[in-house]
Amino acid sequence: MSQRAVDQEFLEYLVKSIVDHPDDVKVDRKVDEMGVLLALKVHPQDMGQVVGRQGSTAKSIRTLLRIVGIKNNARVNLKVEEPEGSTRPPRKSMNDGSSM
Repeated sequence: MSQRAVDQEFLEYLVKSIVDHPDDVKVDRKVDEMGVLLALKVHPQDMGQVVGRQGSTAKSIRTLLRIVGIKNNARVNLKVEEPEGSTRPPRKSMNDGSSM
């Protein structure tokens, strides 16, 4: 096998194909007793494309990684790291005092 793992190369290829800033895609790979953890970092403006509506794109990427892991006898998990300087607004709580 090459220096880089198949799951890591697959994730990088997949994410670089869907983002606007492919040069900013970074994947860190850690292996422990729980399996493989791939930590994904992307440009702040690309977070929406990686996560998708209601997390659908991220869920699909995780499903594909699970298949790659099964093929290589490994449990592969994905962690999408929120970039520094993210402009995501804070979530509104259910008890914010507004009425309907």
